[in-house]
Amino acid sequence: MSTLGSPAFWLGLLKIIGINILLSGENAVAIALAARGLPLAQQKKAILLGSGIAVILLTTLTALAAKLLTISFFQIMGGLLLLWVGVQLLSENHKAEGETKAHGTLLAAVRTILVADLIMSLDNVIGVAAAAQGNFLLLVLGLAISIPIVIFGSTVVMRLMARWPIIITMGAGLIGWVAGQTIMSDTVFTRLTSTYPLLPELGGALGIVLVLVVGQWLSKRHG
Repeated sequence: MSTLGSPAFWLGLLKIIGINILLSGENAVAIALAARGLPLAQQKKAILLGSGIAVILLTTLTALAAKLLTISFFQIMGGLLLLWVGVQLLSENHKAEGETKAHGTLLAAVRTILVADLIMSLDNVIGVAAAAQGNFLLLVLGLAISIPIVIFGSTVVMRLMARWPIIITMGAGLIGWVAGQTIMSDTVFTRLTSTYPLLPELGGALGIVLVLVVGQWLSKRHG
């Protein structure tokens, strides 16, 4: 096991941080979508609570990643749950009316951030696990250092959403894309994807359509 003083430890730490920066763009979008309608103080609480809890769970998930991703229907269930998150984020109007509703909305935002963070991180847990090479301290440090980066990214995205609302629709579509790809990456479809390697991309495209169509329909219905 690499120690704090060894070059291998710090190289592994840099690898984990790099992987999270490169692959956590979707997470920042999901966090921004979930927290965008809350008052400023509650936005910070939702982002910190949701991201903090997610990192704790991701540490465990990464340690078990190699086995979890070989379980049939695991990624299908995760992808379906992520589709629901995308539809919910696009259709809901997160406007608090009074203290009671604001409190409930904060809890809902934290829950949504947590679910989206966990599912959308399935694509990089394998890379993080490989970079850590079984070193639990390295894994925890790498994920912990990545938190401020994702939080900063989500804050920037929220500001952009306030200025250009079309980004909200684009963000929901991105979540749909990841959900569709996650479903088609399940071991159930291994033979199909080996024969037709573009199936994950097709699944992603269908995920975008599903989230946007259902989300817009529910938004009009509730509106």
